[in-house]
Amino acid sequence: MIKESTIKYEEYSSFSELNSDLLKLIEEAYIICEKAYSPYSNFKVGSVLQLSNNQLVYGNNQENSAYPSGICAERVALFYAGANYSTEKVKTIVIVSKGDLIEADTVISPCGACRQVMIETENRQSFSIRVILVARNEKVVIFNSVKDLLPFYFGK
Repeated sequence: MIKESTIKYEEYSSFSELNSDLLKLIEEAYIICEKAYSPYSNFKVGSVLQLSNNQLVYGNNQENSAYPSGICAERVALFYAGANYSTEKVKTIVIVSKGDLIEADTVISPCGACRQVMIETENRQSFSIRVILVARNEKVVIFNSVKDLLPFYFGK
């Protein structure tokens, strides 16, 4: 039996197409991106979560010479939110990058480990997380659920 799956997302070619609330989140993600510790890859990633109380939680990638002991920006933010705001739901996650590991017109996309943490957070809170992925050329892709990034996830 052949089955088909559809992934829905919004795509914007420029920041000028976005509302001021989304622009603010992207701006905050770029600010935290600059503070990433990435001396080995020279590839910085920033992530901002917006919680249900509108609190913003920040994360950036943290590399380590004892690879793979580092951690991605998304997990830094999600684990911090889980530890410090356990009663709040994650409404939105924005992910941006700076560096030449990916082309300027390619949106930064979470690794598999981050996707799994994101889906577990979404499932645990029984509330969809809007995922906003940003390219350096201002292209933006918005998913309304982590399930669109990881349809065959591990777990319940």
